[in-house]
Amino acid sequence: MAAYNLTFISDTDLLTHVKETVEKYRFTIDLNEFNKNIIDPIKLTFDTKVYDKNIRDVIEFEILRQLDKSNTNHIGYFHQNIFKYLGNGWHVPETGFDVVNDKQKIYVEMKNKHNTMNSSSSQKTYMRMQSVLIKEPTATCMLVEVIATKSQNAKWIVSLDGERVENENIRRVSIDQFYALVTGEQTAFKQLCEKLPTVIEDVIATIVQQNSVNTVFAELEQISPNLLKSLYLLAFKKYQGFENFNV
Repeated sequence: MAAYNLTFISDTDLLTHVKETVEKYRFTIDLNEFNKNIIDPIKLTFDTKVYDKNIRDVIEFEILRQLDKSNTNHIGYFHQNIFKYLGNGWHVPETGFDVVNDKQKIYVEMKNKHNTMNSSSSQKTYMRMQSVLIKEPTATCMLVEVIATKSQNAKWIVSLDGERVENENIRRVSIDQFYALVTGEQTAFKQLCEKLPTVIEDVIATIVQQNSVNTVFAELEQISPNLLKSLYLLAFKKYQGFENFNV
């Protein structure tokens, strides 16, 4: 194992955390998983015709999109759970806020991207933070964004029922500024990003790689050799007339 030389996390803890994240990656998918939210065959029909694509290619793209969505959630696990290794009172609760420091009375809601919350969810999160401050007036609540529009640690200003609301103890913080706060090192997040490719390579070298297993096409072909027809029968098999459906 290489020496990563990050002062705020041990080599062992960093390797362990990256390994836990890599092992969550998804490599397999079957028809039940593929159709968990019911694939829209009409959407895929438009995709094949508008983009002049083969239906197999369109299905393959949808499979990759679903796998990528799962893996994106695992990156959220990486961003959140690394803080349980950084000491100084930081921990990751099983429920409630994403990251907490009880000693410093800091409560963190973490989002991967600055645009992942709509107006309603932003208001709900802000009011939740307001309720914390009612009970603990000296506490600080933070919305921490991994991919923010800029480096910042500023008051989070929102509109509640059309009224501008702000509180010095409710903050909107970019991930680099949060790492600086937690570790005391201004460039801690940048240092982590520089070491991450090497750590992932070290992890990959120590684990048995899973073979990608995709049974979606085989299972669709059991319904009908015509893949597009299979998608329609999968979604609409209980609809009137579809027992004699042809496309």
